[in-house]
Amino acid sequence: MPGFLNHLGATVICAHGGQAIATVPNPRVMVSSQPTLTVSCVHSVAGCGLTPSGSPFCVTAQWLMGAMRVTSGGQPLLLQDSQSLCTPTGTPLTVVMTQVRVQGT
Repeated sequence: MPGFLNHLGATVICAHGGQAIATVPNPRVMVSSQPTLTVSCVHSVAGCGLTPSGSPFCVTAQWLMGAMRVTSGGQPLLLQDSQSLCTPTGTPLTVVMTQVRVQGT
């Protein structure tokens, strides 16, 4: 299923409302004047709202699946609906807002 390409300026949050920030963008492909992101890009999570005592909160997130047909440097690009997993909670990230001009599959 096609989806919009994810880029450095996209708004990405964890399941508990924490802001996820890409650590290593892909400078080879640009959309909306910003670098895109590949599956190998790890996100750091800040401000995770999971606060019950003794429960860990989201720290980092790794992407599990990206585009099937669009790659850069041999790595699949991330789409708005790509799957991810936060560590150590095991919850997904959600792409709230991204560019809406370039799609991939």
